[in-house]
Amino acid sequence: MIVAATQFAPVAGDIAANVRTVAGLIRDAGAAGARVVVFAELCLSGYEPTLIRDSPGLVLTEDDPRLEPVREACRAVSAAAVVNGPVRTADGRPAVTTLVVGPEGGLLARYDKQHLYGIEREVFAPGTSDGRFTLDGVRFATATCYDNRFPGLAERAAAEACAVYLASSVLSADNDSFETVYPVRARDFGLYVVLGNVLGANEDGVGGGSAGVWGPDGGRIADAGGTEPGFVLAEIG
Repeated sequence: MIVAATQFAPVAGDIAANVRTVAGLIRDAGAAGARVVVFAELCLSGYEPTLIRDSPGLVLTEDDPRLEPVREACRAVSAAAVVNGPVRTADGRPAVTTLVVGPEGGLLARYDKQHLYGIEREVFAPGTSDGRFTLDGVRFATATCYDNRFPGLAERAAAEACAVYLASSVLSADNDSFETVYPVRARDFGLYVVLGNVLGANEDGVGGGSAGVWGPDGGRIADAGGTEPGFVLAEIG
């Protein structure tokens, strides 16, 4: 199976623009052979917790019609997309949510970020359960940015027969996670780790790109580089 790790600079607060970019990347990556396309944390809204707090219209629902271009793109290229945005929870607050849209456009999984960081704790509801889905016989786990600092998520993923750990994140170029988190999770638990990251300015700083994939030995097998929007492909399994 081929996976794609993506990076782009989301437009702050512009769901429609970001959905167009996401849908285009799904179509391009799927045409290049990707079966799963992984995006960054809050790629649908931009990493803008304060703006999300003050703009209720930015909060999505699982079946939000604004996401239809994403569903159409998945159907067009028979690929699953791992997208992330502010999505309403049962108590009305948003979570930092990963929605896995399947190759037929349906929802394969939802995962709400469990470990919130800084101002996120004021804006979002924390998740309470792990994210899993299976495609073509391969079992995937989902995690979001600060989650990855907690090895228990990857440990549980490996214990539950996941082969691939999908890490939607917002990281600057100098973030130590590139050396001390993602390759370590891969090596310690025998997982492929796929990182979707951002470019451009956001509320946390400036995204550093370098989306990509680490193999189960902890070695980098794909790197999108630090400056250009797009995606990088890797074969897993």
